[in-house]
Amino acid sequence: MLSRDYRDIFGGLLMVAFGVWVAWYSAAHYDLGTFRRMAPGMFPMMLGIILAGFGLAIAIPAFFRTGPKPYIRIWTPLFVLLGVGAFAILVRPFGLIPAILGVTIISSLAELKFRPVSLAILCAVLCLIAWLTFRVGLGLPMPMFRWPY
Repeated sequence: MLSRDYRDIFGGLLMVAFGVWVAWYSAAHYDLGTFRRMAPGMFPMMLGIILAGFGLAIAIPAFFRTGPKPYIRIWTPLFVLLGVGAFAILVRPFGLIPAILGVTIISSLAELKFRPVSLAILCAVLCLIAWLTFRVGLGLPMPMFRWPY
């Protein structure tokens, strides 16, 4: 056990940093207006302030409680990034359905337990949602399958 919960401290401080950056960027690059006549910069600035407040609400109590030692597993983000890369490589030559299957299967390797039944169900549901959304719902001429050979 550690003397402080460093996972929540680090996560909360990241939220504070990102929220402050969003609020600063919105105030510096967009017109804020007033509360009666809000301009385009008011909403992202307020979201940045709220995000920074939530980050403080997570980080401050973490200084006063103990937490487990963080276990860092390098393979988890690596498999997720490889899955996104596989989607980018597969979507144009093979179509949307094989790209979704690739990203789902490769990203599932980031999990410690391999569950083939739930992976098959997830692949089928994601492919069905993509087909219903892009082909049926939006009517986009996006190829679902493409065989380049």
